[in-house]
Amino acid sequence: MTICLYGIPNCDTVKKARTWLTDHEVAYTFYDFKKLGVDPTALDAWIARLGWEVLLNRAGTTFRKLPDADKADLDAAKARTVMIAHPSAIKRPVLVHGGGVEVGFKPERYAALFG
Repeated sequence: MTICLYGIPNCDTVKKARTWLTDHEVAYTFYDFKKLGVDPTALDAWIARLGWEVLLNRAGTTFRKLPDADKADLDAAKARTVMIAHPSAIKRPVLVHGGGVEVGFKPERYAALFG
């Protein structure tokens, strides 16, 4: 099973997820949004599977600092544009595993996925 963790290295939640995966000897690839941006194809797949509402981090600093016009009247297309332009506005981490996608980090959920 190919496992990829998407996020930003300095994010505390991403650090916790990476530590959990390493401590539990789960092999994964890390995709750095800061260096690589967000892959539009991957983002489209996540939106189709989970909905943009799950992926957009409205509570985060990046989103809060956006101009009001960017935050008003959000729909899937507008949220996608925001997330591509500002990958830090995506809830983190995004874990892609064996066809599944998880957003955020909860140790009990990772334990259920990877034993």
